[in-house]
Amino acid sequence: MVIVHHLNNSRSQRVLWLLEELAVPYEIKKYERDPVTMLAPAALRAVHPLGKSPVITDGDATVAESGAIVEYLVGRYGEGRLVPKEGTPERLRYTYWLHYAEGSAMPPLLLKLIFDKVESAPMPFFVRPIARGISAKVKAAFITPQIKTHFDFMEAELAKAPWFAGDEFTAADVQMSFPLEAASQRGGVDASRPRLQDFVKRIHARPTYARALTRGGKYDFA
Repeated sequence: MVIVHHLNNSRSQRVLWLLEELAVPYEIKKYERDPVTMLAPAALRAVHPLGKSPVITDGDATVAESGAIVEYLVGRYGEGRLVPKEGTPERLRYTYWLHYAEGSAMPPLLLKLIFDKVESAPMPFFVRPIARGISAKVKAAFITPQIKTHFDFMEAELAKAPWFAGDEFTAADVQMSFPLEAASQRGGVDASRPRLQDFVKRIHARPTYARALTRGGKYDFA
């Protein structure tokens, strides 16, 4: 039995969704973030030394990192589902987007989140203008242009096909869900990018997504 060590409001939600898509039985062990720091509890370190989510256990195997988990589950339980055939252009796109989600899309979004928190964090009044000024300059000079570049790129790619790997829904779309959902809730995906908005609406309409959400609980990145 696959056990998903599931942290609330985290990347592990898409692991639950993938398992629903594959119709693989699984159990959930839930963990809650610290309400002040938003960090994962120390109990997760008993599962994996980094103490982060997502992580799954399957018999003697412990697998961490979203991309590695997706590849493991599709390889072990997919029976050819949710992955294009080897040697096809779709397979190359599949591999690209599977790694792009965390390797390229998430870093600027994470940086924006961090610098937004710097601007709103409590601090001595005489430091506040300096900290906010530095944060604003970093965002304007680097983070915001990078986010725009990435989301313009993704919007253009979805003009070529309805799903990231091509005409068929794949596990790469599951992997891509996290950055797009996070950006949607934080205002980065809006009416100026209708294809990305439509992608998010379509994945939310899948019955498997709804079942995973019911089992996993509240899922909020706002």
